[in-house]
Amino acid sequence: MNNPAGGPSSKSKAGSSQPSETSFKRKRGVFQKELQHMMYGFGDDQNPLPESVALMEDIVVEYITDLVHKAQDIGSKRGKLSVEDFLYLIRKDFPKLNRCRELLSMNEELKQARKAFETDEEKLRKAFETDEEKMRKAFEADEDKHGSTE
Repeated sequence: MNNPAGGPSSKSKAGSSQPSETSFKRKRGVFQKELQHMMYGFGDDQNPLPESVALMEDIVVEYITDLVHKAQDIGSKRGKLSVEDFLYLIRKDFPKLNRCRELLSMNEELKQARKAFETDEEKLRKAFETDEEKMRKAFEADEDKHGSTE
């Protein structure tokens, strides 16, 4: 597979959009189940060929890697990578852009709901601790007032 002499095949890979085998190592099959479900949802067989799933995974990983590299290039001008960098890159693909905005909005709603739940839970815990403390103090005061009968 690898050409140790670094002949023409390594040069052709370097010029193409395909990453070289030595540029990164990744686990294959990480997205296999998800891609199988997505492929079925888009009309493929319920159990697509493993070769088809592997090809789709390669395409998806390459696309995401390319997108992240482009976003890093944009973000490096400001010194940090942000969500807006990705939105900028997909600004002309309206279905993707709208879906991303929808998911970001839902994510924000979930954060707010979690925050409200945690705040409510914290208030309840403090109220319970306060009530418990009041009861303990009242019990101790009552004991001191009446003395121990034992």
